[in-house]
Amino acid sequence: MRRADLVPNPVKDRVKRTTQIIFGERQHLLRVLDSIERCPGDTEKLDAERLALEKLIHARTIELNEIHPNWDQKIGIVLNAATPPEMLEQLAHAAPPEDYYLLRLISEHPKTSAKTLRRLAGHEYAAIRENVARHPNADAATLTKLSKDKTQPLWYLVAFNPNTPAALRRKLRERMRKLGQSAGSQ
Repeated sequence: MRRADLVPNPVKDRVKRTTQIIFGERQHLLRVLDSIERCPGDTEKLDAERLALEKLIHARTIELNEIHPNWDQKIGIVLNAATPPEMLEQLAHAAPPEDYYLLRLISEHPKTSAKTLRRLAGHEYAAIRENVARHPNADAATLTKLSKDKTQPLWYLVAFNPNTPAALRRKLRERMRKLGQSAGSQ
């Protein structure tokens, strides 16, 4: 998880807990549990630690399912390379906005349709918009819209997408050339 994955919350110094964060925590706890299970030593102490970790892992699973019921099954569907575009569209449409992890995986899936990518292009999570900007199924209208995003330099990714209209691609590559020249003269 990147620091950029942490979404500021209106409450000072609080982070919005999205599935991206909760899933990362659960994966970390699972790795710690695996480590403890391989350790020789005081069985009673290790059993207590194992039980505490299993409770924390279960709590994270409950959190994921509260955000999006049957979360693990939906992740399994998206991770399947044979999942059809229609199913990806249904999952994207049904997902709550804070299901960052599922939506990020959909934005990376090779079978995601242009229609689904168009919907995801407006998501608040930067990684999802970045994936849409580089996705080979993104359509020209979506790429044009992303090239104008002022919150991050998506135009750079759009410049290399083969579906970007030729005139826009030339314009964006010219911008890169000028930026490279101005950086070189400093």
